[in-house]
Amino acid sequence: MRPLLRLFSIALVFSGIITSGDPQAAAANAEPNVCPKCIQDNLKALASDDMKGRGSGSEDEHGAANFVASKLKEYGAQPAGDNGDYIQAATVLRRKATGPPTLTAGTVTLVYGKDFVISRLSAEKFSGPLRKLNAEDPNAQLAAGDVALVTGKDRSNTRKLAAGAGTVAIGVLTVGKDDKAEHFAAAGKELPKLAAKIQGNKSTGMAGDLNMLDLTDEAIKKLSTVADDTKVEFNIPAEDEAAGHTWNAVGVLPGSDPSLAHAAILFSAHLDHLGVGKPVNGDSIYNGADDDASGTVAVLELARVLGSGDKPKRTVIFALFGSEELGGFGATYFHQHSPVPLADIAANLEFEMIGRGDSAVKSDTLWLTGWERSNLGPTLAEHGAKLVADPHPKENFFARSDNYVLAKQGVVAQTISSFGLHADYHQPSDDVAHIDFKHMDAAIGSLLKPVEWLVNSDFKPEWKPGGKP
Repeated sequence: MRPLLRLFSIALVFSGIITSGDPQAAAANAEPNVCPKCIQDNLKALASDDMKGRGSGSEDEHGAANFVASKLKEYGAQPAGDNGDYIQAATVLRRKATGPPTLTAGTVTLVYGKDFVISRLSAEKFSGPLRKLNAEDPNAQLAAGDVALVTGKDRSNTRKLAAGAGTVAIGVLTVGKDDKAEHFAAAGKELPKLAAKIQGNKSTGMAGDLNMLDLTDEAIKKLSTVADDTKVEFNIPAEDEAAGHTWNAVGVLPGSDPSLAHAAILFSAHLDHLGVGKPVNGDSIYNGADDDASGTVAVLELARVLGSGDKPKRTVIFALFGSEELGGFGATYFHQHSPVPLADIAANLEFEMIGRGDSAVKSDTLWLTGWERSNLGPTLAEHGAKLVADPHPKENFFARSDNYVLAKQGVVAQTISSFGLHADYHQPSDDVAHIDFKHMDAAIGSLLKPVEWLVNSDFKPEWKPGGKP
């Protein structure tokens, strides 16, 4: 594409629009532009019914990864997957429950589907001393390995504090989202789905090792009579299932400056969604146009722009992850099989749900999760990026996308989004018809110059004190 750009610059010289006599200099100073047709075509392909919702770990996800790989090749990125290809294939190990879970604390036995249900699970069994924690007590403390019984008057606030307790406790018992007996009975009719894991990795992905059980108010009262330090035991009988797979598509532009090539910039998004599921208004395909075909398309557009110009000084990696919806499995595999050491990745910008504007910010603005955690967002904004702080801090989006997998490994990794909490989230109605392409074009276009600066600068992204997760 460079010869065409050079001819275009020469034509502008003769027309008097550009006064410089050096066509190469004119090309170097040209403003990068988005390709609206590329954005529309790529999004329509990824979110089409033919892709069947790109279900995590499915052959449809594999097909999406192959499509993305073909685009990375077309845009000039070199393969950075397995065996000299663009694709990374990760083995996913699965187990299935063969019977209902049991939960005991001393002489108290709680019944699955009556007294408790599963909110989040990473282990088939865990045990530890009971530690009662009142959410309103600022001095309450936990020790590693405790099983925390978290109580409080404010149900929603208690659940948020319970999730925080899960970073210390091996198990968390708390009030249910829904305290109606019918909810527990309905949930108890099906055996819990056990967490899958990437082969060779003990972690279950971005969710970490959190085990959270929802209890009825009556069950909490029963456990409140049990003394602290009483041993709590949880167990699910289970057996192996056939191993599955998930697929990433990864390309790279090697850095041209030896002094900056080892300070890579990683642009990422997740290419999977929910696949085919329960019909809603007769539609059973969960297309995932906003979540996250929009982010995947943004990364592809950056690949197209950066791949068509002069080689960036830094190494630039484009990674589109599989099985984010299962808990960041593709990103987990990537951090173990990165084309460069993680210590050589200066920053990761994840793109998640930019297919519509967010009414909480200006119409031409995107927001960055964990804005206050690092110097990355403010510095990009200083260089023209229309980025602001996440206006939805209570949603904890910083820890709800693939960036968190890399952030836990020390990489300055944050997510760019404009998700306005719309009602089509994780619904079949998240389709192409609801995408605002004008917003997408403007959002991606507003980042091109700041991104070009980033991949050619010696700026060092850093966590602020206390910002690293």
